[in-house]
Amino acid sequence: MITRNHNPYLLYLVTDDQQSLSRLEHVVREAVAGGVTMVQIREKHGDVRAFIQRAQTVKAILQQAYTATGRHIPLIINDRVDVALAVDADGVHLGQTDMPVALARQLLGKDKLIGLSIETEQQLTDCASLPIDYIGLSAIFATATKTNLITHWGLEGLQRAAAICPFPIVAIGGINHTNLTEVITAGADGVAIVSAISHADDPCQATTEILAAISTNK
Repeated sequence: MITRNHNPYLLYLVTDDQQSLSRLEHVVREAVAGGVTMVQIREKHGDVRAFIQRAQTVKAILQQAYTATGRHIPLIINDRVDVALAVDADGVHLGQTDMPVALARQLLGKDKLIGLSIETEQQLTDCASLPIDYIGLSAIFATATKTNLITHWGLEGLQRAAAICPFPIVAIGGINHTNLTEVITAGADGVAIVSAISHADDPCQATTEILAAISTNK
């Protein structure tokens, strides 16, 4: 069983699969130094060996951080339950067309984290009965990172979701320094960040500033 932070979802880094392995390693090390609370590895190119290599690289960084500080930062694998099992990650984040949640839970066991992307009101209603740990509400705002979106929830949609969802909500999509406070105030338990950290000149400073802004409003 993993040791959970008080709120591991608070600042959730989702890696950029377009970046090289060396850049990924740099970003994650800096984000960890800045206080990131969870890391999801995303790999959309279908190269399973590359996915495993990236996941193992990040896992080693997170293990080093735990050894040095005692702070456990969960490692989440996007989409692929097999990769999560291969590297013994802390969990998976599934989309609506990935492996069914019930089967993923059966394979992973009760102690791993499972997150589910929620893109419509119906999915939000249906998720209440699923064996998941949190939802990723996507997308709050328009974003260049994902172009195949069904819904832009906006702040009002996030407020509605927070009022009825029985699970922690990680808000994702177009979130940055300009709207961070509003997202947290609207009811998100945490924010998933890609570009604002991965593309920052100083990922450590960017992480620290985002975390400070979130913590002020929590």
